Amino acid sequence: MTKDVRGGILYYGDNLEVLRKYIQNESVDLIYLDPPFNSKRDYNIIFKEPSGQPSRSQIHAFEDSWKWDRKAQETFEYLLDTNNAPADLSRNIKAMVDFVGRDSLGAYLVMMTVRLIEMKRVLKPTGSIFLHCNPTASHYLKIIMDTIFGLGNFTNEIIWSHPDTPGRPERYFPRKHDTILWYVKNRDHWTFNDSEVRVPILEESKVRYKTFRVLGGRKYLGGQSAETGKVPEDVWQIPAVKQNSREALGYPTQKPLALLERIIKAVSNKGDTVLDPFCGMGTTLHAAQKLERNWIGIDITHLAINLVKNRLFDAFGIVPEIVGEPKDIEGARQLAMQDSLQFQWWVLSLIGARPFADGKKKGEDCDIDGIIYNPVKGSEKVYKGIVKVKSDRVDVKHIRDLMGTMEREKADYCIFITLEKPTGPMNKEASKEGYFKDVFNQDIPKIQIFTVEQLLNGKKPIYPVPPDNFKKAEREKVAKSNGRNTNILDFSGNSENREQSINQPRDENGMFLPISDTVSENGDEEQDCSEKKGEV
Repeated sequence: MTKDVRGGILYYGDNLEVLRKYIQNESVDLIYLDPPFNSKRDYNIIFKEPSGQPSRSQIHAFEDSWKWDRKAQETFEYLLDTNNAPADLSRNIKAMVDFVGRDSLGAYLVMMTVRLIEMKRVLKPTGSIFLHCNPTASHYLKIIMDTIFGLGNFTNEIIWSHPDTPGRPERYFPRKHDTILWYVKNRDHWTFNDSEVRVPILEESKVRYKTFRVLGGRKYLGGQSAETGKVPEDVWQIPAVKQNSREALGYPTQKPLALLERIIKAVSNKGDTVLDPFCGMGTTLHAAQKLERNWIGIDITHLAINLVKNRLFDAFGIVPEIVGEPKDIEGARQLAMQDSLQFQWWVLSLIGARPFADGKKKGEDCDIDGIIYNPVKGSEKVYKGIVKVKSDRVDVKHIRDLMGTMEREKADYCIFITLEKPTGPMNKEASKEGYFKDVFNQDIPKIQIFTVEQLLNGKKPIYPVPPDNFKKAEREKVAKSNGRNTNILDFSGNSENREQSINQPRDENGMFLPISDTVSENGDEEQDCSEKKGEV
């Protein structure tokens, strides 16, 4: 019986907390994770200008480095307690930290270990996990995965070769591959759909496949393989996403759809659930939706959540439910107190604006938090708006400063968004600026003031024409299953009563209790699954 495909759900927050609080035991068929590699590099999102050229104001997406801070120390101590982790895992993580030191790499391994324990818990017995990493830490992660999932459940080390990426060093061989570690939950019973991922055989090789062959007592498919193709080897030649390609959406480290489609087709079926706990630009979620799988995405930045939301709407016309974003003014105040930059990015997403510059780099944003472009179709005319977001006390000085910024930036209009109620003099000063006429002879206010509460209640700015601030994903066919269109997926019933509706044991803090057999006891005998099909 075909499972119903209902779409997916996005979570904003630390994936460790989300996994513990929301995701049930043995509820996920496939986990793909592409965590930061500890490469000690900073990555920026490249937005497009109306001209199509890269923006001069690239936004800091994430810092691919980890620090041994108090949180890392606390997590390390948690893992050393055999009440929280199996004894062999505690011994291994202690040995690794003793070896690499309590530095960025040690912090990375500790933070990954505690999350992988939770991923083991939520994975179904027939499920698979694919950990995408690079040579910086893949050898350490392999030991951690062996310990958590069991030596015998290691299935493949897949090499994703991407020689078309830039960089040609002269003192060592160019590093042009990533490593993807594939583990199954249970070696005796897992899903592998070989017919879904076969690739054509080279014409010159088909001569050798005209008949069945017997080698070493095993019968090979021969002629059938020549017609149906072969299961790909564990080295995958799939082009990386280039920034000038149609697939590129400007996000650093964006992975190609073809890579995720191969993984999802191989080890899951329609209606299964796919989890990406570091979803970033949402390539996994895009591929899952396209292939009629349910999905769960988690990311720790509102910038990524908004980009995923835009991508899914552009590609499929769907708007997923987002858990963790403020739903009311109190939630907005709480986010502003916790993280002013995340608050700013979230507010900008409410009006379709994009961040203008990195809020951490003071002095570079010219008192601008967001920018909006409104291109007139069939014309070279592009309106430009600037946005300022304030979460603390406001007064008329902020409006006067914004007027000067608007003139300096040659903007057509500006939007001022405040968490607190604007003062009478602020509204009066804004109204004095008056209106401008757009190409349709409409009056557009030059300065528009909104409270966050007004935006949450559905009030929207007045634009000359709709904004166009992000690169758009190409439109896909809307996935259907059982004759029904895709809609929002709620994995635990009514979203307002999500926690109450999940009948899963929890601790006193409301977190899911782990399954007792955290580490598999399967043996380490190597097995060949290349000819297995369906649920093995």
